[in-house]
Amino acid sequence: MSRASLPLLELDLLRTFVAIVEAGSFAGAADVVLRTPSAVSMQMKKLEDMLGRQLLERDSRSVSLTRDGELLLRHARRLLALSREAVSQFVLPDVAGEVRLGAPDDAAERFLPGMLRMLADSHPGITVNVIVESSKRLAELVRTKAADLALLTCEAGIDGTAAAEILLRERLVWAAVRGGIAGERTPLPISVWEDGCAWRKAGISGLERQGRAYRIAIQSAHISGQRAAVLADLAVAPIPASALGGQIIEADNRLGLPALGHYALGLVVREEPSAAVKAAADHIRATFTQGQMAA
Repeated sequence: MSRASLPLLELDLLRTFVAIVEAGSFAGAADVVLRTPSAVSMQMKKLEDMLGRQLLERDSRSVSLTRDGELLLRHARRLLALSREAVSQFVLPDVAGEVRLGAPDDAAERFLPGMLRMLADSHPGITVNVIVESSKRLAELVRTKAADLALLTCEAGIDGTAAAEILLRERLVWAAVRGGIAGERTPLPISVWEDGCAWRKAGISGLERQGRAYRIAIQSAHISGQRAAVLADLAVAPIPASALGGQIIEADNRLGLPALGHYALGLVVREEPSAAVKAAADHIRATFTQGQMAA
């Protein structure tokens, strides 16, 4: 076969292929590309038949890339990015500028990677500068226009967050290491952060209502520090359910730890935002509304 007769890759097929890889399943990809799982399967068969290579290993529970699939994935992401960039020059020529986006450490770790990737895809003319700070500090930065918009932990009594637009409410849980014994100790060792942290407030208030003895064993402003304390079996920690994973699991009900309820994540936007800031804010709202954030 000559180079002139090589088939052209269809961007629609590549988009579905990337969606399968990122969602980890055909069903998840179907939700992203707005097709049925059977249509997604047919698209993958067409792509594999065109290339004459198997791209995915499938079993009843998961999908993984073959070596050929890994090679195509790099090309697919580049081609899709080039396509979006080219189209945006005509469809979104005026949406450009700098956006200073703030987020607490945990939100930056759990939500920003996917959100920033999708924002770059839809608005390549926007440059994002990320500020990772406490919710209290971020509220002040937005108020003084030192930041353009921010994701904040809400409903914890922090000044400047009362007017935040709620994007997400999530269950809080007690995190423990698999097979650990920290939750059996008295007083109960816990890992939290400073006053004003919604997770700390929920955990300590619950323990005090129970009359349960506790001690603050570890203080960390970062969720990575709380994870380290839990993994070392030095403490249990109140964290969002979506932050569980690997050896960090929800503490056993037999420990009798208090229910923690939920916490809220909200969005605040500076006064008189630019077009780029408005576009970024709308994109953030849409990604949460559509349930596309990886938790």
